[in-house]
Amino acid sequence: MPIPHRKFDALIIGAGGAGLNASLRLASADLRVAVVSKVFPTRSHTVAAQGGVNAALANVLPDDWHWHMFDTVKGSDYLGDQDAIEYMCREAIPTVYELEHAGVPFSRLDTGKIYQRAFGGQSQNFGGDQAVRTCAAADRTGHAILHTLYQQNIRARTHFFDEYLAIDLIRDEEGCILGALVLAIETGELLVIEAKATLLATGGYGQVFRTTTNAFINTGDGMAMALRVGVPLQDMEFFQFHPTGVAGKGMLITEGARGEGGFLVNGDGERFMERYAPRALDLASRDVVARSMVTEIREGRGCGPQKDHVMLKLDHLGADVVHQRLPGISDICRVFLGIDPAKEAIPVFPTAHYAMGGIPTDRNARVVAPAKNGPEDVVEGLYAAGECACVSVHGANRLGGNSLLDILVFGRAAGTDILRYIEENPNHRDMSDSYLEPAMSRLQRWERTGEGTTVHEIKAELRKLMEDHCGVFRDKETMTIGVEKLKDLRSRVDDVRLKDHSKLFNTARIEALELDNLVDVGMSTLLSALYREESRGAHSRVDFPTRDDESWMKHSLYILEDDRMDFKPVRTKPLTVETFPPKARVY
Repeated sequence: MPIPHRKFDALIIGAGGAGLNASLRLASADLRVAVVSKVFPTRSHTVAAQGGVNAALANVLPDDWHWHMFDTVKGSDYLGDQDAIEYMCREAIPTVYELEHAGVPFSRLDTGKIYQRAFGGQSQNFGGDQAVRTCAAADRTGHAILHTLYQQNIRARTHFFDEYLAIDLIRDEEGCILGALVLAIETGELLVIEAKATLLATGGYGQVFRTTTNAFINTGDGMAMALRVGVPLQDMEFFQFHPTGVAGKGMLITEGARGEGGFLVNGDGERFMERYAPRALDLASRDVVARSMVTEIREGRGCGPQKDHVMLKLDHLGADVVHQRLPGISDICRVFLGIDPAKEAIPVFPTAHYAMGGIPTDRNARVVAPAKNGPEDVVEGLYAAGECACVSVHGANRLGGNSLLDILVFGRAAGTDILRYIEENPNHRDMSDSYLEPAMSRLQRWERTGEGTTVHEIKAELRKLMEDHCGVFRDKETMTIGVEKLKDLRSRVDDVRLKDHSKLFNTARIEALELDNLVDVGMSTLLSALYREESRGAHSRVDFPTRDDESWMKHSLYILEDDRMDFKPVRTKPLTVETFPPKARVY
């Protein structure tokens, strides 16, 4: 039976903040827009973002987008591209006001202005006193934003394909992207969605680690699809471990808890961050706090019978502050720990949280890749935004509150540029059945049933491997062993068999396709980390403990074919202001 085709002006793969902000821009301009999502859109992972979105509104203390830019460049450990960072920080202010006008129910100050809280790594006056920059809707900011964007998309008549999995991108002989092959998860039916422009907005890949704040849907689908059409992945060694995940469980305790005045203590009851960041203390950059926590535990000053975590104290803030400003955290503690955080400290440990790397793009969200006749070229018809993309505004380490900002600013930028692109390319390109063959062969590979190794077994082994060999602290020997183990695991994926009975088959096939993606992005992370012989931001090499600007002020590029590595320079020249030159990064 032939596979049905549907034609749209634009295809958005992923219904989080980046995808929905782009689709809203396009649907509001009367384009026919398809949004494909593995889950119902309001279950996309943006809904889990708690603390807030950064913008220099100056509602609480004096602020300036130039200060925000400095903090972001410094937070990136000087690996972020300064033109993209300037664009994001400048656009932050109108972006937040646009959200407010769209109906996002931000918390309010007594003046009626948007409530803002302190977050880590943020300062006034280029490294001075603590800034108060993060716009919040209690501790459910992502939830508020995502629901608002979804409602506005319904109003704009965006067409949603809920609970569909994108199998692969479709490209023609010239390398132009024509759309994607997608699968209805419930029925297993296939559909080709043809589009003049395609945006990947599939989020991160935290499920490659055993303990993570990421949802089960975060399996690196968009990144892996880009790899399979010849696009490299950039800066994949930089994966952020959030300092305050619930110990042993991984659920996120927002940085907003420390922004409201919470602090960390070790087994001796000591506020140990005074040792590592004497000025910023518990609101130092996330990589600094995470390493400090692990160091305390390694040196025997952890908490609990196993001395394997530290404690986050909020009980001194009072019940009104904790329950009103951090209601989500209060619920998490009650349900998963059986405690009231207004009365008892929370056991916390760093947990895999956020990918700074991803699909390389320019600040218009156009995907770029190495070209035959130059350093890089735009991939025709393909865009990426959000956590699956690497603009790069986060460099080696992301500041809290900049992730929601990233997805919103560059989701909108993608929508704006797609409008221009479709105006210049108003017709669909010709679609040949032969263009579907790579996607179909990938799907058919997972029609193997019977007895054998299961997807669950391989995935569990992969996640433990990544946690053991690519964690907070890294070294050559550990990662070299990890790469060899991952190569062996990748070869064993062909032995996996699906159990063919009743409705379980479709679910198993989805998980198998996701496993394919996780293995590829896992390899990109491990190899990129092995090659970068320095410590920078979230990438901490025990055997290369210092930052090496002379040799490593460059972005890494992982290419799927033959597991190759390449590199390209960091863009240090901003758009309109002076460059922030690298200097010692202290808090």
